[in-house]
Amino acid sequence: MTNHVHLLVTPETPEGPSRLMQSVGRRYVQYINRTYKRTGTLWEGRIKSSVVQEAHYFLLCSRYIELNPVRAGMVADPGLYRWSSYRHNGLSLTDERLTPHAEYLALGASGQDRIAHYRSLFRPQLDEEALPDIRLALSQGQPLGNSRFREAQCKAVGVRQTQARRGRPTKSISDAIGIDGEQTGFGF
Repeated sequence: MTNHVHLLVTPETPEGPSRLMQSVGRRYVQYINRTYKRTGTLWEGRIKSSVVQEAHYFLLCSRYIELNPVRAGMVADPGLYRWSSYRHNGLSLTDERLTPHAEYLALGASGQDRIAHYRSLFRPQLDEEALPDIRLALSQGQPLGNSRFREAQCKAVGVRQTQARRGRPTKSISDAIGIDGEQTGFGF
């Protein structure tokens, strides 16, 4: 993508993703700044993240990420996008930076079976219902998974399951006009 990057990672430690992004921020940004004789941060905004339930949702997120350049009109097929892991997962082009996930390995007994099954996931377009769910979870930093998984993850970290509305809470009609229907607070 031209203005953002998606990473779907399975960390070995809880602090793994934040350390990864910290390292990228230190090394890659320095490289870009030196190469292009610029200063300052490379990132436009804060990094957004979401915990993903492995079963079913891992492959759903993989499809979302790998179809992103297709949805953006950059390429007609996910395998044509140079930076896509689809080239590794669906076309068997080796990339030593990628480690196959357990959900991917479970798609078939042999490498050819896995590739064929993975490619079959891309025949239908990503479910229209899934797109808003993935985007909402990512933008709000909420877990992505079934309701039981989301509840357990939020409870474990001590956060709300849904983000509160921004701004001042709206008043109900009874608050605005008084419980008995009379105006209050005006001295009448």
